Amino acid sequence: MIVAAPQLDHEIAACRLCAAEFAATATAHAPRPVVWFRPGAGVLIAGQAPGARVHGIGRPFADPSGDRLRAWLGLSETEFYDRDRVAVVPMAFCFPGYDAKGSDLPPPRRCAATWHARVMASLPDVRVTFLVGGYSQAWHLGPAAVKGGVTATVARWRDHAPRVFPLPHPSWRNTAWLRRNPWFEADLLPVARKRLREVLDGN
Repeated sequence: MIVAAPQLDHEIAACRLCAAEFAATATAHAPRPVVWFRPGAGVLIAGQAPGARVHGIGRPFADPSGDRLRAWLGLSETEFYDRDRVAVVPMAFCFPGYDAKGSDLPPPRRCAATWHARVMASLPDVRVTFLVGGYSQAWHLGPAAVKGGVTATVARWRDHAPRVFPLPHPSWRNTAWLRRNPWFEADLLPVARKRLREVLDGN
């Protein structure tokens, strides 16, 4: 049974399961689930978790990482934020906070365990999925994403294309990774963009 998006949207937006854990982080913040999907979307962006800026704005990838991701995929902001065409479903809907050293905490496993099966069931029309980062790749690909980490998983992108494309996180911290792995932009991205455009254009 497919759950109507407004009902599921509202349930996720009202979720406060991690309130105590978030209050205990260095940021001491309250939950704010960032929900961005509707049934009928043909494209799925499966990320990790909102950052502090996205937490404040309430819109996914509204930061420099999002700018880079949209450039990688050849998507305008208008296309990216069209929920009828593009679903953005991270492994955790809330910003998990920082640790004492100011580093991002990992997405709480509770979020995916609570919501992801229902969210995926509500998106029956997805034709291409982009797995952004290791947490997303591990959940969606299972053992195929574990050995060798993100670099090995992304390097094996042909094993999953044209339905799924694993990507590194578009953080500017990964600029050195891009220089070390020029095949990502030369080989993977042109194929990913072509497939994405086919889906958006209904081909």
